[in-house]
Amino acid sequence: MKIKKLKNSKQKIVEGPLEIIPDIFNDERGYFLETWNKSYFDLYVNSGISFVQDNQSLSKKGTIRGLHYQLNPMSQGKLVRVTKGKVFDVIIDLRQNSKTFSSWISLILNCEDKNQIWIPEGFAHGFLTLSEEAIVEYKVTNLWKKELDRTILWNDPTISIDWPLTDDIYEPNLSQRDTNGLTLEAAVKKGEIF
Repeated sequence: MKIKKLKNSKQKIVEGPLEIIPDIFNDERGYFLETWNKSYFDLYVNSGISFVQDNQSLSKKGTIRGLHYQLNPMSQGKLVRVTKGKVFDVIIDLRQNSKTFSSWISLILNCEDKNQIWIPEGFAHGFLTLSEEAIVEYKVTNLWKKELDRTILWNDPTISIDWPLTDDIYEPNLSQRDTNGLTLEAAVKKGEIF
């Protein structure tokens, strides 16, 4: 297993998030890998973290889900992977006291590499589906609470995420919730960040 620290769009390392790249053992029958190992996770992340819920979504090409997060006292850390297809995964640092506050990180998650991203509490998360379909699975550290659930606008101009929109994905498919997300400025004014 390899662990990589992640850099934001300005190539500065952001403390907390990690890419986890598994060791994959291939032979004529197929492959084997560990998708999660508590000992390794405790070693690289934090031994006090436990997961309480597993989630799965299926998204069609061009779908953007996010940028979602949950407020304290039920903020969520997430361990995210793709079991079918490929996504452009994005996180935004919403920790006001962080040196990288409001910056974003992107990573391609796909079923071929079987890589994962660890997203600690204090980040918004979203993705754009690049393949015809993608199944995204993730573990979370707190249960979902509707009243604490928030969304940052996917195309907030102050964050300026460089989404890989192309000729075949020029108009993203969005839910009403994601279309009506808050700008970062509005979330800060409302005190709805970390």
